[in-house]
Amino acid sequence: MESKNIIKFSALLLGLCFSLSALALDGDATAGKASTAICMACHQADGNGMNIKGGESWPRLAGLDADYIYKQLTEFKTGKRVNASMAPFAMMLNDKQMKDLAVYYSQQPAGKAAGGGSDTELLAYGEKLVTNGDWDRYIVPCGTCHGPDNKGAGEHFPGIAGQHAGYIESQLVAWQEGKRDNDPQHLMLAIAERMNDRDIKAVAAWLSTQPAQ
Repeated sequence: MESKNIIKFSALLLGLCFSLSALALDGDATAGKASTAICMACHQADGNGMNIKGGESWPRLAGLDADYIYKQLTEFKTGKRVNASMAPFAMMLNDKQMKDLAVYYSQQPAGKAAGGGSDTELLAYGEKLVTNGDWDRYIVPCGTCHGPDNKGAGEHFPGIAGQHAGYIESQLVAWQEGKRDNDPQHLMLAIAERMNDRDIKAVAAWLSTQPAQ
C-alpha cells in the first residue's frame, strides 16, 4: 500500500510540474542593463548576488530564466511574494522595466556560488537527497520540477544548481514556515514541510557546489 501511495504521489507531482508551461518574455536586455542601478547594492553589478555567512543572502539572478525573474518581480510588486527588502524596489519598476531587467539578467554568466562548505558528510547527504529524494518521507528529487541537473524549467521552477547556499536555505525555511506562498499548487510547501533542518542545510550546501549553466 505504501509503495502504491508513493507512486501516485510521484505521478501527481510530475504531472503538475510539467503541465505548467513557460512564457516567451518580450524584453530588451540593453534597456534592462540601464535599470540595474537599483539592483546592484544587493545583487551586485554582475547579478551574482552575495552569500553572507550567518546573515542575509541575496540570490544570484545571472543566468536564471527570464520568465522566472519577471514573475518574481511582479509578485513582489503585488504583494503575492512578501519581502521587506525587495518590495520597495519592485514598486519603483513598471512592467516594461521588469521585463527588460529579467531578460538582461537571464543573459548574464553565472558566477561561482558560495556557502557549500567543506563538510563532506553533509555534502554527500545533500547530493543523495537532491538526486534520489527520500521516498519514505515523500521527498522527491529536486530535478523532478527544477529540470535536468536542477538548472531550471521555465517561469515556475528556477535553476537552483549554483545558487548561494544561504539563499536556498532561507527559501526552504520560508516555505516551511508559511512565509513564502507563491509556488504553483503549493508544490514547494509539500516538499519543504517534510524536510528537517539537516535536510535543508545539506541540500542547500550541495546545490551551491554545482554548475549553474
